[in-house]
Amino acid sequence: MKTITNMAWITTTSVQRFPMSAQRKTSLAAGVLYLLTFVSIPTLSLYGHVKGPNYILSAGPDTSVIIGGVLEIIVALAGIATAVVLFPVLKKQDERLALGLVAARILESGTIFVGVSFLLSIVTLRQSGAGTEALGASHALAILYDRIFLLGQSFMPALCDLLLGYLLYQSRLVPRSLSLIGLLGGPLLLLGYIAVLFGFIGQHDPLAMISAIPVALFEFSLGIWLVVKGFNTTFPDPVTVLR
Repeated sequence: MKTITNMAWITTTSVQRFPMSAQRKTSLAAGVLYLLTFVSIPTLSLYGHVKGPNYILSAGPDTSVIIGGVLEIIVALAGIATAVVLFPVLKKQDERLALGLVAARILESGTIFVGVSFLLSIVTLRQSGAGTEALGASHALAILYDRIFLLGQSFMPALCDLLLGYLLYQSRLVPRSLSLIGLLGGPLLLLGYIAVLFGFIGQHDPLAMISAIPVALFEFSLGIWLVVKGFNTTFPDPVTVLR
């Protein structure tokens, strides 16, 4: 009994002696949120049929589209949250750029919300029993989704990762090699966006998808790093958030 008591005392003492710092809480929260932004990957298959030419005339459940919409909304909210959580840290490096990152994330998430509303409007047309006269509207909504997706998932992420990569590189809060992936991936994704915008390649062309790989790698690796390692502890704790 005495041994158990001693073990409990040691455990309690250890917990009290090594509490999680505010900086570690921030990095952990940001890391989890960045990983959460990847939950919409299944929409690549979930949305396949909703953009078809005769979707509103076909029969069957709309569950996959609705699930895809929910996943995208989660991504949009998590995207805003990443910038908000990191803002107290990044503003120590450059407050204007850190605020710009928050604004860019809000705009990016706004395009996601709009895109989801386009697809859910197609679902509404189908559920309301719209006939062939609504095929034009359905097709237009699908095209609008692709266009807003191009803006929200190519141009805006490129801008966000340029800002974030620069701030992380200058602050050394994470390894500079990791920050460089964002600094190099942002312009590459932007080039892919411009190529699609001017018709040099298709939106679903392999080259367009390849241009998005470095940015995806940067954000996923950053999420893993922040969860597992956190910020560089050789620098002073810059915030007291999430305390």
